[in-house]
Amino acid sequence: MDIEAYFAKTPATIEEIKARVAAAFGRHPLCRDVRFDIVSTPRTGKGANWTISMQSVAPDALWEASDIVSDIQEAYVLANAA
Repeated sequence: MDIEAYFAKTPATIEEIKARVAAAFGRHPLCRDVRFDIVSTPRTGKGANWTISMQSVAPDALWEASDIVSDIQEAYVLANAA
């Protein structure tokens, strides 16, 4: 098995990433009111090229929201605009 292919990130548009984050936040009772925006960034050594700016995060939801974002960042890379 190709280990790099196994850990490869799935390309996604900003809209697709936003939909996945919104769905994940919506499933978690503490994160349902989190407001966020997807921000494109320069590619890092780990391959990340986007991040999430969160607003209006309740203190008790901060850790859960950060974990959700981290999991999604590990799975997706922002697709190149054609």
